[in-house]
Parts: sequence; C-alpha cells; structure tokens
Amino acid sequence: MRCEKVLGIEGTAWSLSAAIVGWDKVYAEASNPYIPETGGIHPMVAAQHHATHIGEVIRKVIESGEEFDGVAFSQGPGLGPCLRTVATAARALSLAYDVPLIGVNHCVAHIEVGRWQTGCRDPVTLYVSGANSQVLAFRAGRYRIFGETLDIGIGNALDKFGRFIGLQHPGGPKIEALAREGKNYIHMPYVVKGMDLSFSGMMSAAKEAAAVHPKEDVCFSLQENAFAMLVEVTERAMAHTGKDECLIAGGVGANSRLQQMLDTMCKARGAKFYAPPKKYFGDNGSMIAYTGLLQLKHGMTLPVEDSAVNPCFRPDEVDIPWL
Repeated sequence: MRCEKVLGIEGTAWSLSAAIVGWDKVYAEASNPYIPETGGIHPMVAAQHHATHIGEVIRKVIESGEEFDGVAFSQGPGLGPCLRTVATAARALSLAYDVPLIGVNHCVAHIEVGRWQTGCRDPVTLYVSGANSQVLAFRAGRYRIFGETLDIGIGNALDKFGRFIGLQHPGGPKIEALAREGKNYIHMPYVVKGMDLSFSGMMSAAKEAAAVHPKEDVCFSLQENAFAMLVEVTERAMAHTGKDECLIAGGVGANSRLQQMLDTMCKARGAKFYAPPKKYFGDNGSMIAYTGLLQLKHGMTLPVEDSAVNPCFRPDEVDIPWL
C-alpha cells in the first residue's frame, strides 16, 4: 500500500481545518474556524458551522491537485456533534476516492505534529488545550498519562475567566496580553494532588479577585499560579521517566510565559525544551493528516462500519507502533 500523503480533517470543537500532508511537508491546507460572537462554544451551533463550511474547506485542499493515499479524521476526544460532522465527511471521501479511512486520536495528533515539527525524539509532553491538561510520555507501546486535570482543562479555565471579565472567545491570548501589564501577585489556590491538578478553585478565586483588584494583576496571578502547577507536574514526570526532552503541545502551549517557565525548568535539569511553530499549537488539519500518515504506514485503518466517533477517546488507548 502506498503511504506518501494523507488528507486530514480536524473538527473536534471550534476549529475546522483540512490539510494534505506528506512525510516532508504540508502540501495544502485550509480552515474556517467557528468564533462565537458572545459566550463559549455551543456544540450544536459549532457543528452546524462545520456542516455549512466543511465542503468548501475540503474543496480548497483537493483543488491543490495533490493526490492522497488515505483520509484521516479526528475521531475524538471532542464535542460529539462536531466529531460526527467531520467523520461523515471523511467517510464520504474515503468511499468516493477508494482510499483507506483512518481514525486519529486528537491528543496523540498534537504530540506527533509537535515531534515532527521540532525533531524531538522521546519527550515528556505537556498537552494543554481547552478541554485537556495532561502530562504524557511514551512507555511500553503507548503514550502513558502521568498526570492530568481532575476537573476542567486549563484552556477552559482561562476562557471562562476571560468571559467573566468581558473578553471574547478565545480568552487565553487576551489574558496573556493583560498579564504582561500585571505587577502584583494575588494569592490563589495552588492545587496539585500527587501528579494531578485542579483548576476550578483557582478560577473561582480569580473571579472573586477581579471584583477588587485590577484585571491585569488578576490575569498575571492566574497565569503564574496555573502555569507553576503545570510545570511542577511536568518536571516530576521527567524525573520519574528519566527523559531529557520536554515538548509543549495544544492551544494553551502557544502562551509565551508558559514556554518561558518550561524552558527555565528544563535548563535547570540539563534537559531540552521544544516548542513547535505557533500555527501547530491550535487544532489543525495538518496534525490529523500527519498522524494519519503514521497510522496508515502501520496498517491502522478503519472499516466505515467501525468508524464511530468517541468523544471520550483517551490517548493512552492508542497503540503507537512507530516509536
């Protein structure tokens, strides 16, 4: 079976993206994200956006003229209605072009596109996005989760606080900008339980602080507190596994302050910190296509009848034969 290029489609939440990727580069890509005017992401509204625009997004990459040997789609985790919309399109393409269908774990795809773009080999990965906050490393054939959030993901925490102080979705980049102007640290709950984390109490404290303190100081304190928690668990995982590489992945990973804190930690350990180009932090079709290419090479394809989406698809459920 040929496995030189794969068309990948991403649409787990608000991002809708498609790309054709080969081993050496991204050959074509297109996107049309759903941006709510107010509030957060409503799954059915986001899915309707995806259903309306997925045809034009896929058409743009196909019109590049690049051939592809398989169709990969984000099978989960994510918002059910959004996942089902993308999966339906992927099945149709697989049948129409008579190429294999590949279901990709969204979290694994974030790690693989990071490894591809940075050249790191065997890192401890801090994966931080809207719904997910996990520390992972490869052991015994799979990416094992060494620590994760017990309640909400750091991205959701930032977005919810952002909406509370009047910022439009996504709130993370706007909080980062405000935090640069903050000078005074405000005490907040620091909740690390073994290797796991909790952000809900910290977010409640930040909302209370916003009523009496400048929002710049609250944003600064929120970031410093949350990121220190994430770096602590990441460092502990590196000590436990003996690995000397650290990779940041996921949308929140684009935050320059979080990257700075991880880099400082790695230098103190004599380890190497890796961050991919900014375009690969957020959800994107290229990460699905590239991971689909790895899976296609190792025969990890799906019959259409067995291609149901899985909104709770965990990365440690996926075999990783390419490592």
